[in-house]
Parts: sequence; C-alpha cells; structure tokens
Amino acid sequence: MSCHTKSSPGLAEQWRGSAHHQAGVNCMDCHQADPADADAITHEGQVISVIVSPKDCGRCHQTELDEQSGSVHAEAHAIISERVPALAHNLTGAAMQAAGCDQCHGSAVKVRGDGSLDPATWPNSGIGRINPDGSKGSCSSCHGRHAFSKAQAREPDACVRCHSGPDSPDKEVFEASKHGMIYKAQHEAMNLDADTWVAGQDYTAAPTCVTCHMGAAGKVPSTHDVGMRNAWSLNTPVSVQQYLVVFEDGDKLELPADQKPPKRGTELTKADGTTGKVKVVAGPDRRRKIMSMVCLECHGKNFTESFMDQFDAVVALYNGKFGEPAAAIMQGLYEQGLLTPLPFDEPLEFTYWELWHDEGARARHGAAMASPNHAWWEGMYLVGRNFYSRFLPQARAVAGDAAGELIDPVLAASDHHRWQSSPDAANPILGWSPLPALEPGPSEALGDADQSGKAPQARVESQVAEPQTAAPMTEAAPASEGSGND
Repeated sequence: MSCHTKSSPGLAEQWRGSAHHQAGVNCMDCHQADPADADAITHEGQVISVIVSPKDCGRCHQTELDEQSGSVHAEAHAIISERVPALAHNLTGAAMQAAGCDQCHGSAVKVRGDGSLDPATWPNSGIGRINPDGSKGSCSSCHGRHAFSKAQAREPDACVRCHSGPDSPDKEVFEASKHGMIYKAQHEAMNLDADTWVAGQDYTAAPTCVTCHMGAAGKVPSTHDVGMRNAWSLNTPVSVQQYLVVFEDGDKLELPADQKPPKRGTELTKADGTTGKVKVVAGPDRRRKIMSMVCLECHGKNFTESFMDQFDAVVALYNGKFGEPAAAIMQGLYEQGLLTPLPFDEPLEFTYWELWHDEGARARHGAAMASPNHAWWEGMYLVGRNFYSRFLPQARAVAGDAAGELIDPVLAASDHHRWQSSPDAANPILGWSPLPALEPGPSEALGDADQSGKAPQARVESQVAEPQTAAPMTEAAPASEGSGND
C-alpha cells in the first residue's frame, strides 16, 4: 500500500473506506493468482492478476458466485454475440465494440504474449465479461472495484449505466413510474447502508431495481441471479414466457414455455454452446409467484394480481397485433428472396428492428414497471404509428405484386387490423366528419342539375373545396374550447 498510496492514492483511499478494509481483507486476498493462470504476472515478488474475477471473489463469497453463475448477467456477452457483427462491425466499426457493446455486455479479455492485457478488450467491467480464468462476469460492474459498496449496488444508478436508452429503457421508465417518484422523494429513508436489506423489514419507503429483481422480501431470499424472477422475455421481436433451466454445474438457460419442459438429467446445449445436464426447471408461473411475493410486501393480493394481469394484457396485445404479424411478414419476404439475408442493407430492416427493439421494448418495459407514459406515448403509440405508416408501406413496396400473398393474409388473420376496413367512418380526432345528406329539391328528386349546373354530390364537393367566407389570412382564429391535448 505504501507504493499505491503514492502512485494511485484514490484507489488506496477507496479501499481504506471499504468493508473489505474493516474486515482485514488486503490486496493479495483478492489479487493473488496461480502461476498457471493465463493472466498471472509477477509484481513486487508476488504472483498476481490485475483482473479480480467472480472466481476470485468466490474464494470468500461462494454463495454469491453460485447465484451469479449462469445468470442472464453472466451470459450477457453470449446473448448478443450474434448481433455484434452486424451492428458494431458492419453498421459502424469494430472500435465501437470495445467502447460500446462490451462496456455493458462484457468483453472476452485477451492476454498478450508478454502477459499484458490486450487493450482492445481491457479495461472492461462489463457484466458478462469473459475473464482469462474462464469465469464469466464482473462483480465490480455493480459494486465498484475498491470501495466495493453494498449501498452503491442497491442504488438504481448502479443499473442505469447499462439499462438506459432504446434497447433497455429502464432508467427512464423507473424515473417516470410511481416507484421512481417515491424513491426520489424518500431517498433518505431507504437505509441503503444497512447490513441486511429486506423489503418490508429494513426499509419500506420505496423499491429499487434490486428490490424487485434480486432483493430479499419477507420469505423471499436475496439472489445474485437478476433474471430469476422474470416470467417474460421483453427484448425479443415476440415476447414469450420462459422456463428457467438450472444445470448441475450451476449454469442456467431460458427456454420458451410453449416447449415441453426438459426432464432432470436431460442434456441440453447452453447459451455458450457447451453441454450440460438439467438439474431443475422453474416454470414461468413459479417465477411470477416469486416476483409477486416481493410486491406483496407493500401491496395487497388483488392489487398485485390485477397489476400483473394488466402487464400480461399489454404483452399479449403487442405480440398479437404487431410483433407476430411483423415477424411473419419479414419471414415471408426473406423466404421469397425479396430481402437479402444480409442484415441492415435495406431500409425495411431498420424499420423492423426499431419496431420491436426500440419502441416495442419500451412499451413492454413501461407496462412491466408501471410507467404509463412509456407504455403508451413513448411505447405502444410509436409501435402503432410506425407499424401502419412505415413498416407496412415499406413491406408492400418490397413485396410488390406478392403483397396480396405475403402481407394481406397475415393482417386478415386477426381482428386487430379490422378497423382499417372502415375508411369512411367519422374522424372527430382529426377534425373531419362526413357531411350530412342534403334534402333533395323537387327538380333534384328527378335527377336534374340545379341552376349552377352541378349534380347534388358535385355540389357537396364544391362546398368543401370552395367555402363561402374565407378567414382573413392576417388574423389568427381564436382557439375553440376543449381543444387542448387529449
């Protein structure tokens, strides 16, 4: 510490103020390495590694390591591995992978021949980092490296570094929700520095991200598996309810609930491509029940069940009206060779991507976290606008003569789009209603033209196109009553 107090005093001071320092945990307890480790180096006569991996933390925190292993956080790198080449490489450039994707999802850290860490993959504290020792994840992503604070990890700010923006708009959604409003107003009552942090016992002011997804509440224990309580996938073109498969080695895998659940001992391919044996399977009902038990610390049973019903209804609406039809139309266009397999080389592919990845995710997250603005105006309204005004016109243009085969049957398969079959209906929201029928005069009753020489329907069109009195162009008309926002 005498050297680092001079060379990196901030780092040393963070450690001195940490729970680790108070417990007598020193630098070597965390940084010690086996000489056989790929990233082992000799430093001042000691064999150390720069990276302190979850495997290293597990020397003292085995329970937390077991919970974190195989979680959606630990697999964050693998989850986007198929998206990175198209987005970070083709659409922009490889430099964006290190500065963008990998900073949240984690890099596959490489060790160079001289034992140093490849700067293309390090520094990195992404939540799904693949470490030189083979372990996955980064505890410092949430806790910080040398202060290693419980309170910091319990704050929503620990999550919003990555869970913000188009694909995971949880910062914006939480802040706009009733929970976020109360959290901000009652922050001093959150007891964030407490040793134990059980909702309903150690704090009651408001929930944070940790409360719902990882925290202890009543009989529900805390966990470092952040996805354990999620019954739905919300960041996919179509949401599905999911099983959580736990393998014998602790790894985990999510499978669609419309498939038959695997039996204990079944061998399955994991997210990283390796094979594992199934130990236990948690169905979506079980996962929902655990999440609901957290809600019950502050809400009644009927309140909780009704909220979940509203959430499920929004997901079902998104799937049935937009997600499934859009996916079917895109599949048909690809199968007919009307779109190339290369992603993002055609405008329709951007429109489709943003439909489910941006506003589609925002709508579903808004419903899950009780932000009406994100469920509607920032979410489902934009989904509907872009589906009808951009996606369908572009898809019809791509399909050409095949639109009647590839698009119309998809839309006709449900009642969701039937409202478009009445284009002559009254339109009060945009200020137009059908003109009232004219009483026919004696001569008109016989089908004659009037003195203007125009037939009845032509006179109606003339009245619409040529008003009797034009408003002065230099004077603004007064706003009518009740013309505010709806």
